[in-house]
This record gives sequence, C-alpha cells and structure tokens, in this order.
Amino acid sequence: MALNIEQKKAIVTDVAEVAKSAHSAIAAEYIGLSVAEMTDLRARARSSGVYLRVVKNTLARRAVQGTEFECMGDGMLGPLLYAFSMQDPGGAARLIKDFAKDHDKLSTKLVAIGGDLYPAEELQRLADLPTYDQAVAMLMGVMKAPIEKFVRTLAEPHTKMVRTFAAVRDQKQAG
Repeated sequence: MALNIEQKKAIVTDVAEVAKSAHSAIAAEYIGLSVAEMTDLRARARSSGVYLRVVKNTLARRAVQGTEFECMGDGMLGPLLYAFSMQDPGGAARLIKDFAKDHDKLSTKLVAIGGDLYPAEELQRLADLPTYDQAVAMLMGVMKAPIEKFVRTLAEPHTKMVRTFAAVRDQKQAG
C-alpha cells in the first residue's frame, strides 16, 4: 500500500522525535520472520522501553538527519527494522540479542551510539552495558566498600580480644 505525502511526513516526524531522545539505535534485517514472531518482538520491545519500527530506508534517512544517528544513513540498505533505546543505552541491543537467540532470521546490521557507527559484532558489548538500576547499585557498592572496611578494621581488636577470652575459658574448662 503506497503512502501519501502526509503519511510519509508523519512517519518521518515520529521517528525523528524518537531519534532525538534515544540513547542508542540498532538496525536489524528481519527477512523470514513470521507475523507472530514480529508481534512477539514488538510486545517485548514495548515492555522493555524500546521503540521498534519498520520504516522505508529513505524515510528513515530523513528522520535521522540532524541527530546523532545520522551516521547510520549509508548503511540503511534492504529491509530493516529500527530499534531505539529510550530508557538505557543497552535496551535495544539486549532486546535484539535475546530475540535473535531463538530466531536466527533476525540479524543485526547497524549499531549506533553517541554519534558513532559500530560494526554489528559490537551488539554484544552494547547489550552488556548495565541498566540504570544496575549502574547505581554498582556505584553504591564501590562507595560503600571503604566505609565497610574501615568499620571492620575498627571492630577487629575487640573481636580478637573476645576470641582470646573464649579460648582461655575453653582451656580452663577442659583443663
């Protein structure tokens, strides 16, 4: 079904708005996926905060102009679906990586983050980035470690003394 000019403008505007606020973008080839599989992928994308859309490449090129994903323009060839991470940089990469485990027809073609285009092999590295909550937990663990060590160091002489008294008591009771 052919789109009229107004529909094309609406698509470009929609994708451009998403691209302006997205953290990362993945373009993947989806040839061979069934309608049910695509529906499942879209449902997973909605639940994980990923904007997923199949768009004509010419419209996608126009939509990413002026955004940090403009670097993807030359690689937009063939039937592609575009996944934009809206909540954390690794969201779209995790979605595509996890879905591709069970569906070998889905193959990554482009990975972009921070205005740089990376080869498709970098999908794994992007997917391994921690989520916001994981990053905060890691930071808190790093910040808490010196204080915990200091408290253990302060408590150590008292615990040694208690262990010594307990050993003397046990020795007297045995002897």
